[in-house]
Amino acid sequence: MSTTILLWSITASQLMLVAAMACAAYRILAGPRAQDRVLGVDALYVCGMLLILTFGIRNGSTIYFEAALVIALLGFVSTAALAKFLMRGEVIE
Repeated sequence: MSTTILLWSITASQLMLVAAMACAAYRILAGPRAQDRVLGVDALYVCGMLLILTFGIRNGSTIYFEAALVIALLGFVSTAALAKFLMRGEVIE
């Protein structure tokens, strides 16, 4: 019984994450300002990381968690670099 509930909840969370990724992709494509697009990229990274985590939970493999960690690190660095570029016009001073 608990396995069935876990599978249904993982499936529901994956569907919601895909919907959130679609909303973030729309914000990236149609964002009126560059700041909106940066926020869309950040949301897309977070949703992608969480989607990979749910795949890891579903399959019971730990390799997905390491991939999610790498995606989270790259997402944080890219968002910080883009924010710094938008604020000051350059990334490295």
